[in-house]
Amino acid sequence: MPEHRSSVDIAASPDTVFAYLVTPEGLTAWMGQHAVLDPRPGGEFTADIAGSPIRGRFLEVDEPHRVVVSWGVAGSPDLPPGASTVTFTLTPIATGTRVQVHHAGLPEPRVAGHRAGWAHFLPRLAVAASGGDPGADVWRPLAPAD
Repeated sequence: MPEHRSSVDIAASPDTVFAYLVTPEGLTAWMGQHAVLDPRPGGEFTADIAGSPIRGRFLEVDEPHRVVVSWGVAGSPDLPPGASTVTFTLTPIATGTRVQVHHAGLPEPRVAGHRAGWAHFLPRLAVAASGGDPGADVWRPLAPAD
């Protein structure tokens, strides 16, 4: 299955950035309009992001180093809830934290849309986690190819 990898450097500590991955207030500051999160292995990962109902589970939570969630779209035949996996790895760097994202298990028609999504959302994470306001989010994903 295709995958996507990207990263962003953030002027904040790993502890600060970690909260933006595991709390509803943190996640919706940079991605999504609504979230229900239970950050423990097997816990709920529910977020409404850019018009898509993302559903999955927390698979791994290693504060403040790593978060792994299953990821899919409610009602999607090609990317159902939990069908793919997103891994966030947080590494301390001299200027704060490097966040690496690895999104694995994507169906080929969904790769371009998720690549565009991560390119949009990771800079918003950098702004929010470093104390800024990324503003209202009006981005919408590319439609998957038929």
